[in-house]
Amino acid sequence: MKGRVFLVVMDSVGIGGAPDAGHYFNDGIPDTGANTLLHIAEACAMGKADVNRTGPLRLPHLGSLGLGNAIEFSVNKIAPGIDPISGGTWGVARETSRGKDTPSGHWELAGLPVDWDWHYFKNKSQSFPQDLIDILCDIAGTDGILGNCHSSGTDIIRTFGEEHCTSGKPICYTSADSVFQIAAHEIHFGRDRLINLCARFAPEVHRRKIGRVIARPFLGKTAHTYYRTDNRRDFALFPPKKILTNWLQDAGHPVTAIGKIGDIFSMQGIDKVREGSDATLMTHLADEVAKAQKGSFIFANFVEFDSRFGHRRDIAGYARALEWFDQEIGILIPKLREDDLMILTADHGNDPSWVGTDHTREQVPVLCAGGPSRHFGQISFKDVANLVLSHLNIPHPEVEEQNAN
Repeated sequence: MKGRVFLVVMDSVGIGGAPDAGHYFNDGIPDTGANTLLHIAEACAMGKADVNRTGPLRLPHLGSLGLGNAIEFSVNKIAPGIDPISGGTWGVARETSRGKDTPSGHWELAGLPVDWDWHYFKNKSQSFPQDLIDILCDIAGTDGILGNCHSSGTDIIRTFGEEHCTSGKPICYTSADSVFQIAAHEIHFGRDRLINLCARFAPEVHRRKIGRVIARPFLGKTAHTYYRTDNRRDFALFPPKKILTNWLQDAGHPVTAIGKIGDIFSMQGIDKVREGSDATLMTHLADEVAKAQKGSFIFANFVEFDSRFGHRRDIAGYARALEWFDQEIGILIPKLREDDLMILTADHGNDPSWVGTDHTREQVPVLCAGGPSRHFGQISFKDVANLVLSHLNIPHPEVEEQNAN
């Protein structure tokens, strides 16, 4: 049994270059040319992201692992301030699943490509079918909903928050992703009531091949002071087959989820969950680096790149988050044990310079701290699962099953 593996997903930190980006859209515009990291770096270099930070994008620790190499390999361009290096262990992963959202990206990283088409609520207004609204209202005990449209989460609570607090009707919205989101005030509606509503409603939504129901609790007293809390809960479609976490747990390896990983995989193959804001999650990750037992697998997701900055098209905020993450991960890497492996990757893109407010179809970097220095070149998302299995000396269960037949 070799060391430990830390798989860290930098949610939405894409590097462009997806060959099928033209088949995915934001506000009717194809994602061709979207590149989250490159465009942030370019904006920083031109002085267009000097809000509570200044100058070029500074990611020395990720750069030392080969981030610049991965960007150049993906799109044949060098990101300003993120120069390629000699050495490093890096690759560029391409998603085969038909989607650009959290479940499809994470499931494929965990060895399970999605081979079906997700269902989406495509109408920008009056988005949900009446029979589904009726089911939701019956569970919630209300005579209607608010919203029923495509929207960003911050905009919709500002628009409907006061009416929600007065009427008690849940605020329901969606996006270009395969998702049904329900926002409610933690006090006026009740946080536990919201979580219970989403848990009971999710199976009805999943039957229609919608990937997630997300509970979006918020607080505040007026439209100008409403804010989303850290008590979000995702209720994802149950994985149809065993995934990486199952394989590792079945082989006797402790599995810890940090962030929303437990929700994404419906707790399949997970022994322990540690949650909180990204700052809190970093302390959890540091604790696992210090204390996790030999053979452990720690699967982490840092969501705020995506939720706070990508969807809101906040280039400066995204740059600040990247620089904070780079600094913090730079503290942890030297603390890894000799036989540990840390893999840093992403699940899709969310280019804050792009049109619209939705994810962008992109390739992602795969950066490794620990193990021999080498580069993988072009790989698939599911190859990340193979890196984990290989380091822990576990044969791929599906490959073994095929060989046995």
